[in-house]
Amino acid sequence: MDRRSFLQTALTGSVIAGFGSAATAAERYFPLKVDQSLFEGINRVKDPAKKSPLEKKHAPAITAPATVKAGEPFTVEVAVGETLHDMGPAHWIEYVELQVGNEPAGRADFQPKGYLKPKVAFTMVLPKEAAPTGKVTLVATQRCNLHGYWESSLDIAVT
Repeated sequence: MDRRSFLQTALTGSVIAGFGSAATAAERYFPLKVDQSLFEGINRVKDPAKKSPLEKKHAPAITAPATVKAGEPFTVEVAVGETLHDMGPAHWIEYVELQVGNEPAGRADFQPKGYLKPKVAFTMVLPKEAAPTGKVTLVATQRCNLHGYWESSLDIAVT
């Protein structure tokens, strides 16, 4: 066997062995199958009256007063799901974000370790200029490592 043939054979064997071990490691550390269609866009609840189990576990649930006074603090809670999303080493929430319309208001990042039930409280103060029409839309988003990006919104009045 000449040197060129030997190097080509050795390189081909190394590449094949590398892909095989990577696939085996992925199956060992991430045994849950992922629905790739959940990562193609933003997931939202399709019918609030008939939520699927996936929607109940992943759509952010926003709790806030229906009316707030401009310039005064109030609390907004964002929970991941109506029934809180369990977190573990193979299935976790990466982060929760809160926005007022398109403006970022807060973010909480989580680690893929520990056994948490992700729920975050934000204390906010809205100036009168933030609500020229007398209302604002709170938008909560979260990202699950297996079920993608989820979004919910809630309108509140600002007096």
